Amino acid sequence: MLKSLKIAEFEAGNWIKQTGFKSFSPIPINRQWLMDQPELESLITQAHQKIGALNAFSELIPDVTFFIKMHIAKEATQSSSIEGTQTSMEEAFLKSEDIQPDQRDDWQEVQNYIQAMNYALDRLNTLPLSNRLIRETHKILLQGVRGEHKQPGEFRRSQNWIGGASLADAIFVPPAHHEVPDLMGDLEQFLHNEEIFISELVRIAIAHYQFETIHPFLDGNGRMGRLLITLYLVSKKLLMKPSLYLSAFFDKHRQLYFDNLSNVRNKSDLLQWLIFFMVGVIETAESSITSFRKIIVLRQQFESKISQLGKRRPTAQLLLNHLFHQPVITAQETAKVINKSIPTANNLIQDFVKMGILKEKTGYQRNRVFSFVEYIQLFEK
Repeated sequence: MLKSLKIAEFEAGNWIKQTGFKSFSPIPINRQWLMDQPELESLITQAHQKIGALNAFSELIPDVTFFIKMHIAKEATQSSSIEGTQTSMEEAFLKSEDIQPDQRDDWQEVQNYIQAMNYALDRLNTLPLSNRLIRETHKILLQGVRGEHKQPGEFRRSQNWIGGASLADAIFVPPAHHEVPDLMGDLEQFLHNEEIFISELVRIAIAHYQFETIHPFLDGNGRMGRLLITLYLVSKKLLMKPSLYLSAFFDKHRQLYFDNLSNVRNKSDLLQWLIFFMVGVIETAESSITSFRKIIVLRQQFESKISQLGKRRPTAQLLLNHLFHQPVITAQETAKVINKSIPTANNLIQDFVKMGILKEKTGYQRNRVFSFVEYIQLFEK
């Protein structure tokens, strides 16, 4: 029988004296949680309703997978931005050779995030959300970028810290490395314990806090912890499509995000973190629905424009469909998409430029890159 714990009576853990510093040891979370706060209950209900509306909307949209790719790219840029990486949505769709050398590390981190998310979403078909899947995904997240020498795909075997130049002046020191296996085992059990009767949104909110507090890896914990949220919601089929990502909300309210996590550890204020999380779900679901609506309108507008191309309309439709999941393109890539010569591809691109669908971004005469600007801006706002 699991011991019950009221949110109001939650005590986050203990500070453990180490040599020259104190580390924080969080309490295990695999327990029965009692929701005893009416304000929180109301937000949980609203959050579930908004996700239900988002699911309904995403099920109605033809070719919704086109737009899911854009959501993942947005999540990758926003989650990486929280860690200080500067790559725009537009840059995320460029090739490595089109990125300035001093920006390639940032660009590669975003590419890794996209690859890690896609890998994990596919892996959920054969493997439950587990520490094994978390480690596999983390390995992809850190391949070939800053942090690649910090045991990618392995739980840490040494002490880490957050902020400050050393352990002595760190803002936060997570639990000692020997605690990590048991704490992560407890977290995994909590995610799947069917004897715990709480909202799945509350469960992943608590799990995200716990993951960030454990900080089980030497690097990439923030990105992995945020990625975990969507993976969990998809694995539990709360999200029918991977169309809800909270990193944009966390980035917009970055200081509040960090403060709320810190206040759970320092003041045992779990309630405020849960309220913040639910507000994030509500706002993000609303934003995603708005984006889907605007995409439908934009698509109708541009399909109406290409209808004026007469016999070339089928070829133009091929390109337009492609742009909805790959919104940055060259003449060479266009030729492959429409299965025509490069001169024909160039002519079609010029038609799209005249219609306001594409915009040339480089200013070059050769090796020009064209962007589906209006579409990308729907996700950047």
